[in-house]
Amino acid sequence: MSYLVLARKYRPQIFERVIDQDHVTRTLTNAIASDRVAHAILFTGPRGTGKTTVARILAKALNCADGPTAVPCNTCRSCTEITSGNAVDVFEIDGASNNSVDQVRDLRDNVRYMPAHSLHKIYIIDEVHMLSTPAFNALLKTLEEPPGHVIFIFATTEPHKIPITILSRCQRHDFKRIKLESITQYMQSLCSKEGFEISSESLAVMAREAEGSMRDALSLLDQVMTCSEDAATDELVMDLLGVIDRQVFFDLSAAVIGGEIPEILEIIDSVYDRGHDMKRLYSTLVEHFRNLLIVKLGMKVSQLVDLPANEIQRMQQQVKDVSAAYLNQIFDLLFKQEPTVKFSMQSKLALEVVFFKLLQLKPALPIEELIDKLDRLRSDIAHSPVTADKGRNESAARIQTEKPAAESTTTIQRPAMPALRTGSEGDRTTAVPTAEMDLDAAWHNIQATISVTNPSLAANLSKCRLKQLDANRLQIEVIGNGFNLSMIQRPKHLDIIKRVCSDHFSKEMHITIAGKSEPELDNRKKKNNDNRLKNEALNHPLVAEALDIFDGKVVGVKILKEDDS
Repeated sequence: MSYLVLARKYRPQIFERVIDQDHVTRTLTNAIASDRVAHAILFTGPRGTGKTTVARILAKALNCADGPTAVPCNTCRSCTEITSGNAVDVFEIDGASNNSVDQVRDLRDNVRYMPAHSLHKIYIIDEVHMLSTPAFNALLKTLEEPPGHVIFIFATTEPHKIPITILSRCQRHDFKRIKLESITQYMQSLCSKEGFEISSESLAVMAREAEGSMRDALSLLDQVMTCSEDAATDELVMDLLGVIDRQVFFDLSAAVIGGEIPEILEIIDSVYDRGHDMKRLYSTLVEHFRNLLIVKLGMKVSQLVDLPANEIQRMQQQVKDVSAAYLNQIFDLLFKQEPTVKFSMQSKLALEVVFFKLLQLKPALPIEELIDKLDRLRSDIAHSPVTADKGRNESAARIQTEKPAAESTTTIQRPAMPALRTGSEGDRTTAVPTAEMDLDAAWHNIQATISVTNPSLAANLSKCRLKQLDANRLQIEVIGNGFNLSMIQRPKHLDIIKRVCSDHFSKEMHITIAGKSEPELDNRKKKNNDNRLKNEALNHPLVAEALDIFDGKVVGVKILKEDDS
């Protein structure tokens, strides 16, 4: 007898043995128990997840001598024929090779005949999406109202290719990918039955390569068992499957986080010399940093990261001292650069360029931490008398000594600050505000002091001027727009202005904020508008042409008002 591969030898024969498809098997079991099995059923999902297996188990459950029953006996004539694949009342059809309209018409003609010895005549059509459009159309009426003894079971990996008219006539069941842990445990049990020694790490590698397909995983296990005389070593499995060792990705991520470019280049060169695909290395590395970020954030790690528990623990140790913001930076750059590596003719060089860009990233601090640092820095500066006095003195000296850059022949000097009355030696110097005090100089000094601790407020104050200064009262006029006025009138900003002015004049000062008067603003706007209209009239082509024709000149321009027209 020829060798029977593991996928066929250990194919589940009852619903309970199907791995990770409880949502489908439970529904079918309840349907059989309540006698509510649909006449047309569609199984969809990735390859190797049990669609054909469940279809056969359902066929046995419906045609079993003890049935219909949710647990077929697997010993009666019908069950044994379905298991061996030669049942006369169960037809397994390949949709890819039987996709013509004539073959579907033959099927439609045969459904009228009663089953030979079973309760139902069952048609299992695999890869049903391969049927042609005329074939689907020929099947429509029969699929909607088949004879009572006929049941159709369709299986496909691409349900979007099936016409909606077919989908609407079927009861659909979606199969999901099998978890890595479930595949590993199932293969471990098969190895125990076969007496084959292999490490759980190697089984996990094969399960990861299968990408949720049990059939693919068992095919890889068959290949490893064939090439191994006794026990299979981890090195043999890696070389046989052409898989990159998981340790490589942990070493790469550690080197990236640590900024060790020689280590990164050495790892890439080692992987390249072994003949591994650089593009596959990159795609797996992107997924690895995605998993690192999820582990760092702690968001349902067991559900979102399909890896063994020992690898998740290693990831937690690796990102323990790394911020989530920095990991997000790395993951974002790797993801955005994936097309560069994927479509590059020199994937190794493209991969190295990406890592050079990674090393230029500076770890980003969380925005909350940055705001806290800025607040503490401003608070320290504001409460430092040495810094405040130094800033005021330097600003006053710079304002009094600097001259405009465009000044050439005419020198304009600002009035000097009035002399300060002083008491005895060591007394505090007090500035006495007088009517002759230079308001501009005083205002510049106040702005310079505020700019040290609050640059944004100083920027708004630059669009203001000191309109009036009395003995203990300041009136500030806002020349800018309404936004500047609203920013300055905030209670926090008014407190800052009041404190700085009081410190500047060494006495309690009261602040009054006022916007520029509307008539003055309106007059300025009107004057600017009149000038613009005059320039447009003088530069108009018709005016220039009239001057040329009559050899005249413009004496004046009058702007007509609405009531003059």
